[in-house]
Amino acid sequence: MDSPDFSQRARLTELMDEPCSRETLRACLRDIALTNRLTFAYRPTLAFLNSIAATSQLPNPLHILDAGCGYGDTLRRIEHWSRARRIPVQLTGLDLNPDATAIAADASPSFSSIHWVTANILTYSPPQPPHLVLSSLFAHHLSEPQIVQFLGWMETNAKLGWFINDLSRAPIPYHVFRIFSRLIHLHPYVQFDGPVSIRRAFIPADWQRMSTAANLKTGQYAIQPFKPARLCVARIKTP
Repeated sequence: MDSPDFSQRARLTELMDEPCSRETLRACLRDIALTNRLTFAYRPTLAFLNSIAATSQLPNPLHILDAGCGYGDTLRRIEHWSRARRIPVQLTGLDLNPDATAIAADASPSFSSIHWVTANILTYSPPQPPHLVLSSLFAHHLSEPQIVQFLGWMETNAKLGWFINDLSRAPIPYHVFRIFSRLIHLHPYVQFDGPVSIRRAFIPADWQRMSTAANLKTGQYAIQPFKPARLCVARIKTP
């Protein structure tokens, strides 16, 4: 059995980070969205939004930007959350890959008001600074210097706070996903990339180090594990 070293973040490349056809990307993103649903992957992000809604006087509308939005399934789930709670929102999905934003738009219902943007988040200048910046399964695609830059970008641009929903680097989720992805016949790219993503992900000490490098102080952010196999970083700004 494959027994990689989880003490260090792996320097590996995912197939979906390489050029591929739009239809291949669409099939992969659909399977990732399916995995997200089956593993309750939206729960940490929605818990963060609930905490914001409970403790803050929300602006009208609440502008939420999803960095590295991919298939857009997180934003569509947030749109459902906002409608159920009658919270007016302005939702922006941003991705570097124009195929991803096109696929996300195609996958959204006609009544959706999500705005899709193709841009590099690290150099993006939003016409209106968002109140919240979210990301899901995005951070592990970046190098550590890029993550430090991303943290700084969010700290500068997000008025109320930000939330990173990513993977936890550990052997159990690595081996479980390898078996799970084959049993339910996920796309071959996803079967390959999922374990690689876990090996490229982080542990709390990594986030502490990168947050310090981004000039964040202890107490300004919280590192939160969520089952299964998620490690999240939350920042709620105080007036």
